[in-house]
Amino acid sequence: MEHLRAMKHFLMTCAVAISFGLVASCIAADDKKADAKETQETKKENKPVTTNEVAVIKTTAGEMTVEFWPDVAPKTVENFKTLAKKGFYDGTAFHRIIKGFMIQGGDPLTKDKANEGRFGTGDPGYKIKAEFNERSHQKGVLSMARSADPDSAGSQFFICDGDASFLDRKYTAFGKVSKGLDVLEKIANTPVAPGGGGERSKPLQRVEVESVKIVPAEPAK
Repeated sequence: MEHLRAMKHFLMTCAVAISFGLVASCIAADDKKADAKETQETKKENKPVTTNEVAVIKTTAGEMTVEFWPDVAPKTVENFKTLAKKGFYDGTAFHRIIKGFMIQGGDPLTKDKANEGRFGTGDPGYKIKAEFNERSHQKGVLSMARSADPDSAGSQFFICDGDASFLDRKYTAFGKVSKGLDVLEKIANTPVAPGGGGERSKPLQRVEVESVKIVPAEPAK
């Protein structure tokens, strides 16, 4: 009788041990799967984001391609791209042109000539913080227009038509025309008349931004 009881206890102990071993194996397997999934998710999160994009600004005077500088003005670049992808700039116009200095656009009010008296005051309904940097305002450089408040930029931008280095570290430069400088020059040569404050910057003919498309940059040759 004692022999049978001992045998039964031994078998139960073995069964528990085997069962525990199976459970432990299952837990270990689940842990490995979880670790593998976490590794995959981490790799996905750490996957480089494609930032090698350019803007193709199609105007009634021709096309300009602009390369971005996300290394010095990431939030400004992202804001411009976001607005462009929404079609925000399509149908706007360059409302302020000063040859040898810059051409300014990006005001949504310029879509309607009835708003002419308010050209230069429009925005997307919000402001972004300045990202002043060391990039110099030279011909072809894309920068954000703003009012007296450093953090008052929204959607309006300007493209330099000459040396405007006196704006360095006071305005957010965030890109440069890489193709279409002849178009920039053509726009800069648009006849102008006195505008607000007597400044000769009011275009006598409309230079419209038909579209701004964000596209992958062409591979370097």
